[in-house]
Amino acid sequence: MAWNEPGGNGKDPWGGGGNRGGGDGPPDLDEAMRKLQEKLSGIFGGGGGGAATGQGPSINPAMIGVVFLGIVLIWAAMGFYQVDQQERAVILRLGKFLEINEPGLHWNSPLIDHVEIINTTKVRSHSHQSQMLTEDENIVDVSLSVQYSVNDPKDFYVEVRDPERSLAQATESALRHVVGSAKMHAVLTEGRSQLAADVQQRLQGLLDSYESGILVTEVNVEATAPPTQVQAAFDDVQKAIEDEQRAKNEAEAYSNGIIPESRGRAQRQIEEANAYREQVIARAEGEAARFKKLLVEYNKAPQVTRERLYLDAVQETLGNLSKVMVDVDGGNNMIYLPLDRMMQPSTAMPPPDISASSPNLRELTDRVVEQLRRDSQAARRREVR
Repeated sequence: MAWNEPGGNGKDPWGGGGNRGGGDGPPDLDEAMRKLQEKLSGIFGGGGGGAATGQGPSINPAMIGVVFLGIVLIWAAMGFYQVDQQERAVILRLGKFLEINEPGLHWNSPLIDHVEIINTTKVRSHSHQSQMLTEDENIVDVSLSVQYSVNDPKDFYVEVRDPERSLAQATESALRHVVGSAKMHAVLTEGRSQLAADVQQRLQGLLDSYESGILVTEVNVEATAPPTQVQAAFDDVQKAIEDEQRAKNEAEAYSNGIIPESRGRAQRQIEEANAYREQVIARAEGEAARFKKLLVEYNKAPQVTRERLYLDAVQETLGNLSKVMVDVDGGNNMIYLPLDRMMQPSTAMPPPDISASSPNLRELTDRVVEQLRRDSQAARRREVR
């Protein structure tokens, strides 16, 4: 039952014996606070005589020192922190930049210095997609991703309020400038790599001017496409361009095959013509030299040389013919002519090469000329005698 109900014997739950205004009144709060202070004084070494004499509780100075020392140790322990190898610590003292701490174990004053640890090697990514107007007044949808890292922790944390937002705005500005200076065909087809390089260069320039401490490592143009309303027409144009390129490739392949072959045939004809020229010149020079030698002998014995030349010419001419000449004057003997064998060279064997017999004929002519010279010298000697 409650302490103030009938039968509760008037017991005060706060430890006191009396109640204000009788047994039915509320507890005395002052008395309760006094008793709580006495208990705390007993815990910290204070005496309990203060309650009997009416004086306040006494405070032990040694205990105060211990409490203060504990607070100082806790405060000092809160100042230790670890910086990993891929991180850097930006230190602000009372809101002002102080220094940048390298990897390792460090200590800074808690509640005075603010420590912000920033990862400087992590590659972060930002994606951007929007519609752009090209130089030839066409609209294209461009989607790209920017990969970046923090190269200056101080600028990244102190100089710019929101680096990621600044990066997003700089990306859109650089992209609109580059796309606005290019043709639609270049943006949608083979110019995407150059587009990414130009955007990266311009974006890095903007971020450096902002002193954002951001290093753009790579810009990837993920997709470029015309608006949905003209997608079908653009597909037709792309197909026509591909057909044109295929026709060009086939023409180049045919050209690469026919031109070397034609050049080879032309070179072969040139070489054959040069060889024929050398052959004709050499033969002409040989015939001229032989004619000069015959001329000398002809001047010495014209009649004999003329007859010999005639006989040689008849022999050379008739030796290449398949006809047979028979002289029947002065006799009536029956002559057997194997015509079947005589006709075989003309059908089975090719005609003899005149050029092949030229050395034999030349040798025979030289012998005839030499013999005529000897006969002429012998005749002169007989005349002298």
